[in-house]
Formats: sequence, structure tokens, C-alpha cells
Amino acid sequence: MRTIQTNEITQNIKEMCMQVNTNLSDDVKTALLSSQEKEESEIGRQILGQLEKNMDIAEKSRIPICQDTGMTVVFLKIGQDVHIEGDNIEDAVNEGIRQGYEEGYLRKSVVSDPLLRVNTKDNTPGIIHYEMVPGDKLEITVAPKGFGSENMSRIFMLKPADGVEGVKKAILETVEAAGPNACPPMVIGVGIGGTFEKCALLAKKALTRDINSHSPLPHIKELEEEMLEKVNKLGIGPGGLGGRVTAIGLNIETYPTHIAGLPVAVNICCHVNRHIRRVL
Repeated sequence: MRTIQTNEITQNIKEMCMQVNTNLSDDVKTALLSSQEKEESEIGRQILGQLEKNMDIAEKSRIPICQDTGMTVVFLKIGQDVHIEGDNIEDAVNEGIRQGYEEGYLRKSVVSDPLLRVNTKDNTPGIIHYEMVPGDKLEITVAPKGFGSENMSRIFMLKPADGVEGVKKAILETVEAAGPNACPPMVIGVGIGGTFEKCALLAKKALTRDINSHSPLPHIKELEEEMLEKVNKLGIGPGGLGGRVTAIGLNIETYPTHIAGLPVAVNICCHVNRHIRRVL
């Protein structure tokens, strides 16, 4: 049994919130830089160049890559041999978010009630997902999610008979409807299987995966590659002004499902696909 203090969790989440909003992860950064070589549209290349410049300024000046610093999504993988000591873990996570957004001068975008719309003024509470795993480590993933792209995401409760073609149609339909509103080039997370809520969680988790990686399942890897190619043939392009680079990554996560269903979630993210991971 290993003990982890909640003040350590708070400190790490605070640091992660500030870092992830000013520095893109290496996989996204590399994909953005290499996309300029693939883009055939002159205006598309100009936009990608501006995004690169913006990325450099944010990193060097320690200012947010995007003014929408998102609603903070936190994934916690807790080893079953870990004992967490101190405050309530949820309070510790939210305290880390609060400190990170206040000390990092990040925009506070969370309202306390979805209808009354009163700002909480510290970007809490976050969205926290827990997973128990073997071992004595605590893995923290922080993934702030802006809502320009979040609002373009969709869930489809397909029939089993819709099959893989129905999944492909759902992905393309979502991306086409998003168009310029999702600030392309996009990163696309897809969840297939489970239940209504599970497929949405799978799609969100897919956005935190390295965009250069692929599913270990051969048929899903093939689907990831095919759909990224088809998305980039839609012609939406950088900034929605036309071109080949509509998306720089498309990850799919799957889970077993019921004999009567085929749930599919498509979670769109703009090119500022923020995610950072630490292991305590």
C-alpha cells in the first residue's frame, strides 16, 4: 500500500492546468507543423502558419494558446494499492483547478447552473472521471475542453443493422455540420459501443490519446485511417476556408455493447487539443 497526499494532487493539477493552456502536447504540435506541407490551398497554408506563430507566442510568453481555456476535464486512474490521505479527492482536484486558473490568469468559463448562468469565477467544478486500475500509481490526465468545438459534437444511437457504414456516415455528418465552427483543423474523437453515456466518455478519452497512435484492433485502425482520409476530402480546410487539412487526427475507442444497439459518439476538438498526463 502506498500513500499519496491530496495536497500533492492539488499541486500537480494546478501546474498541469497552467502548462496545458500554454503548451500544446508534442503530438499535436508536430501534426500542426507537418500539415503545412500537405495543404495545397494557399490561404490554408497561411492560416496554418498563423496557428504556428500563435503556438510559439503562447509558449514563449506563457499566455493561453486560445482565449477559451475550457471546462477542465480530469481523468484519474487510481491504482488499487494506493491510499489517498487528506482532503476529499474531488475537493483536492477542484482546488487544483481553482489555483491553476487563478494563478495562471486563465479565463473562467464555468457557470454554477446551466439555466441561471451565474459564473463560479474560478472555473470549478471540473468534470472528473475515475478509473480503478492495478498497481500503486495515480495517473492524472488534464484535458481542458473549449466549447466552440464541444458544441459541434454529437451522439448517435444507431441500429446494429446500420453497421460500419452507419458509423462512417455519423462521423462525416458531424464533421460537415461542424464546418468552420469547430476551428479546424480538428482532432476527432470517436466512441463506439457501450451505452448512451459510455460512448460519449470513450470519444472524450479518444481525444487524449496520441494522435500518431492507432487502435490495437486491426479493423478499428483501418477505420481510423480511412475516416481521417475521408474527412480531409470534405474540403473544409484550415479555418473552414477550404483545403485538404480539415483534421490532423482521428482516434476511435470501442467497448462491448448490447445486441440491440450501436451507440456512436463523435467528440470534435479544435486544433488546440489540450491534454497533459502525469503519474504520481
